[in-house]
Amino acid sequence: MKHNDWKQRLNTVYSTNPNFQYETDKTEDIETLPNEKQPLRISLDKRNRSGKKVTLITGFTGKDEDLQQLAKLLKVKCGAGGSAKDGEIIIQGDFREKTCEILSKAGYHKAKII
Repeated sequence: MKHNDWKQRLNTVYSTNPNFQYETDKTEDIETLPNEKQPLRISLDKRNRSGKKVTLITGFTGKDEDLQQLAKLLKVKCGAGGSAKDGEIIIQGDFREKTCEILSKAGYHKAKII
């Protein structure tokens, strides 16, 4: 073990096995699916937003960095604000048709408007 940090070692008091691997909090990153295999769904959402409309893109499978890059592309092309987290992209305003066109040009051919 490179670091002797006791906070990273969980559920183990002592082990005499020289090949023992400690359990840690680290989770493996999910591989990002290719663009043409991403089943993205585009919808309009008004719930819990004080009646304001947002375009919601769900169904993204992959790393958080790739999600952030896609969200940035959509926000710049739509000229609107928004956010991306937990596999969802939120674009402020009703941009369903425009985001579908942008996604299809970017190679996301399975993107559908719901």
